[in-house]
Parts: sequence; structure tokens; C-alpha cells
Amino acid sequence: MALEKITKVTGRGVHVPGSDVDTDRIIPARFMKCVTFEGLGEFLFHDARRHEDGSPKDHPLNDPKFAGASILLAGSNFGCGSSREHAPQALYRHGIRGIIAESFAEIFFGNCTTLGMPCAMASGDDIASLTCLVAEDPAAEITIDIENRQATAGNAAIPLSIPDTAREALLGGEWDPIGELLEGAPAVADRVAQLPYLSTW
Repeated sequence: MALEKITKVTGRGVHVPGSDVDTDRIIPARFMKCVTFEGLGEFLFHDARRHEDGSPKDHPLNDPKFAGASILLAGSNFGCGSSREHAPQALYRHGIRGIIAESFAEIFFGNCTTLGMPCAMASGDDIASLTCLVAEDPAAEITIDIENRQATAGNAAIPLSIPDTAREALLGGEWDPIGELLEGAPAVADRVAQLPYLSTW
């Protein structure tokens, strides 16, 4: 089955402030003792969201107004630090489906793309405008338009920067290399059957 072609992602927004938000802040290392990525969303930004006794801190992701938000607004160098794949997985498992930030750490960006979770860059001023819009109306929807490289919210539209390689992979449904390999398994089996030095085994 072909992978989904991702042209747009739409959802309500939530702003997590600060620059240089590293992957250990996104998902602390002690929660990475897992066989699969299931359940990681529960621990997203855990130390920023929870006191030691487990009670909630004042954090945007704990605010009922932003419950169910799927577009994350962030600062510069988002996802820096350790290259752990658990960070984008935790975001995805929490329900995040797209991120708009001033800039991203390269490996984090790539790991998000292979989940089909677009990362787009915008200016600090434009992100501030989206943040104000979301604060005033948490129900407002933001659309990341990958094809046209823009974000829209209400009557506003802001330009986005998305590298060509990521954009083409998302638009062409070629964003998951493992999925592509699995889809090619029948072709591999056919070729193996045609190889005389293997067919005799």
C-alpha cells in the first residue's frame, strides 16, 4: 500500500516558548527504557510539565484550552541535543502532527519527516503573530500548506521555509524509508528467485 501523500496538515495550535529546546527536555532519558514507542506521549516535556510528586506545573500542554492541539509553535534550534528518535515519537504519540519553528536541529528534523510530521520554518515575528492568534482564540485552526510553503490561520497567511528534499518526500508519499523498503519486499523476492546462485540453495 502506498504511503500517504502529505500536502497539508491542519489543527489547533499550542506554543511552547523558548529556544534551544533539546530532546532531553522533550522526552527525558529515563523514559526511554521501552521496547516500542507506544505510550511515550504521556511523558512529553515531563520535567517541564510535572513536579516531582507528579502534580502539574503551569505549562501550555497542561492548559485545558490547548488540549488536543496538534500544531506546535516553537523557537529556534528546536530539537537540539541528543539525536534520540524518541523525541519526535513522543511528540507524535501525544498528538502533534506538525511543527512551526524558527529553526530545527538537523537530525531531529529528519526524524520528524520520516514520521510524516512536517517541520516548517518561519520568522520569529510570524510565529509571534500565530502565538497571539492562538492565545486569543485557542479554537483557531492553523494549516501548514506544504505544497505552497505557507501557513494559514483565519485570514492570515505567513510564508514557510521547507527544504526541498523533505517537501518532495512528503508530497510524493516517500517520507518513510522503512515503509518503502517493506513495500518493495515482493520485488526483492522476485529478484532473488531469478538469481541462479541463490535458487540452488
